[in-house]
Amino acid sequence: MSSDVIVRFAPSPTGNIHVGNVRPALINWLFAKKHGGKFLFRLDDTDTERSKQEYADNIGRDLTWLGLTWDLFDKQSDRMDRYEEAKQFLIKAGRLYACYETPEELSLKRKSQLSRGKPPIYDRAGLRLSDADKAKYEAEGRTPHWRFKLEHAPISWDDMGHGTLSFKGEDLTDPVLFREDGRPIYTISSVVDDLELRVTHVIRGDDHIANTAVQKQLMEALVPHCGGKVPVFGHLPLLAAANGDKLSKRNGALSVADMRADSGIEPMAVLSLLAKLGTSDPIEARAKLDQLVAEFDMTKFSKATPRFDPEEVKRLTVKLVQDMPFEKVKEKLSDREGMPDIDPTFWEAVRPNLNSLDDIADWHRVAHGPVEPVIEDADFVRQAATLAPEGPWSENTWSEWIGKVKAETGRKGKGLFMPLRQALTGMDHGPELKDLLPLIGRERALARMNGEAR
Repeated sequence: MSSDVIVRFAPSPTGNIHVGNVRPALINWLFAKKHGGKFLFRLDDTDTERSKQEYADNIGRDLTWLGLTWDLFDKQSDRMDRYEEAKQFLIKAGRLYACYETPEELSLKRKSQLSRGKPPIYDRAGLRLSDADKAKYEAEGRTPHWRFKLEHAPISWDDMGHGTLSFKGEDLTDPVLFREDGRPIYTISSVVDDLELRVTHVIRGDDHIANTAVQKQLMEALVPHCGGKVPVFGHLPLLAAANGDKLSKRNGALSVADMRADSGIEPMAVLSLLAKLGTSDPIEARAKLDQLVAEFDMTKFSKATPRFDPEEVKRLTVKLVQDMPFEKVKEKLSDREGMPDIDPTFWEAVRPNLNSLDDIADWHRVAHGPVEPVIEDADFVRQAATLAPEGPWSENTWSEWIGKVKAETGRKGKGLFMPLRQALTGMDHGPELKDLLPLIGRERALARMNGEAR
């Protein structure tokens, strides 16, 4: 495939993005990188009432946190003149016509059609208006909205997700492209941008399939004005929650901003999951995006609805953290406030017990104090302390020590190990004591077994 590939992720900055938005963004990004192409981050911000800069900034931070850096950037609010020029071209070409119905009148038309068992398709009343009719409406203070005149002909394309898709033009309603106040609707701004910015592939959710039928005709009408060519389309099923419901905050569809704020989540855990949902590939932790690029294949995605389970993100995070090399850990900890300075010995001791990098602070405290010891069998703990080997302590100290205690007391199993773990760490679980003891050291260990918070 040509390296001229350009794909786009085009969110509206009217809220924070969530995992349902990230999946198509990731698939587009992987597709671009797989084919040596470019990833366009475009803000579809023509909705001036709802678009906010804070959301635009958050979306950029979210993509950066995930590692989905962009090669190209644009925003529709900077391109309003381009949409106006397209409007004038379509009017002259006889493909855009003025309509003067109010929202209330349109609603009544739709209700009437539905009550008669007919689809709510616009009746093209605007095409039948005379100049006198238009002048009368404008004298009343009405300003028109503008509709694209669809050709009543078959519309079909070879879809990357579904194969051949077909529609009849007469079954679709002429879409509004410009509001009464002159602002462009998503349909026209998106089409103009895709053509002029030379987008080659549009990969998005199944909820856009009907839109694509309209946009394909609109693109064909605008190619002489905008240049470019109609892109290849691909539609994929939308994510659902683990129980099959629509994704929402209530059932765990965290926004990326929420996940980014949760330092216990690794971004590659999110990407490792989303890259494989809907395919037959096993869901496994991948430490680098390059690995996901190498494994990516659009043909692997099925038409079945993929389900997102936040617990999978946690599972993959654990795997990524426990497998992380020390150099990477040091790099990540340097960006976090309040994290201790650690060395390779400490890292190797605690890594099997980490659920996230946040846990490092807790285990550093266990190793270096202060720890409030838990002593429920003081006589046994004191007896064990008298048998503690001399220093310096190594990874062999624990087996030597516990062997002596077992021989002296006759204890075994949990009754032998748990009182010592609680006295030494203040906890009933954690890393292997053979690894922790050299970090705690003889002096601090004996102090804790004597009841001191050290």
